[in-house]
Amino acid sequence: MTEPTRADAAALAVLTTGPLADLSDPAPVSASELAFRGKVWNIRRDTFGFGGHDVVREYVDHTGAVAVLATDAHGRVLLINQYRHPIGEREWELPAGLLDIAGEPPLEAARRELAEEVDLAASDWTQLLTFHTSPGGSNEVLHVFAAEGLTATPTFARTEEEAEIVVRWAPLQEVVEAVLAGRLRNSILIVAVLAAHARRG
Repeated sequence: MTEPTRADAAALAVLTTGPLADLSDPAPVSASELAFRGKVWNIRRDTFGFGGHDVVREYVDHTGAVAVLATDAHGRVLLINQYRHPIGEREWELPAGLLDIAGEPPLEAARRELAEEVDLAASDWTQLLTFHTSPGGSNEVLHVFAAEGLTATPTFARTEEEAEIVVRWAPLQEVVEAVLAGRLRNSILIVAVLAAHARRG
C-alpha cells in the first residue's frame, strides 16, 4: 500500500474521527478528454494523480437528474412503470428526468418532470435527499423531492419509452415491503422510499 501524503493523512484523520460524512477531496486532473459523445450522455476519460501515481478512469459525464416522490391525500405514493432497454424490463420508478436545461434549478426540473411524465402539479415541495447514483462509474448527482398537494395539469404528449408509461398509486408501506422483498429494484425508488419511510417512522 502506498504511504499517504501529508494531505492524505489529514483527510484520513477527518474521516475516522469527525462526524460521519463524505469528504470532498478531488484529485488533481492532468488530462481530460471526451472519449465518447452519446445521444443522452457522454463518456469522459480523466488522468489524475493519486497515491503518487497517474491513474486513468473513464466515466459517464452526467448532467445530473431529479426524481419526485409524490404522495396523495391518502398517503399513497405515485409510481410509474417504464421500459428500460439496458435491463430489458418494465420497471417501477418515480417520475424523474435529466437536468438537461442549462441553468435550470433542480426544483424547477422536478416540477417540469412531474408535469411531463404524469400530468400533475404539486403545491408543497420538500427536498428529501441528494445522492450519487453510481460514483464508481458516473458523476451523476440525483436530487429527490417530496411533493404533495397534487392537482391535474394539461396532458403532455409523450414519445418513445415514455409513451407507454403506466401509473399506479400504492401505500408507502406496500412499496417498502416490495423493495425489501426484492420485487422492486430501481435504485432511485429504493433510496427515496426507504428515506421517506425512515423520516416518517
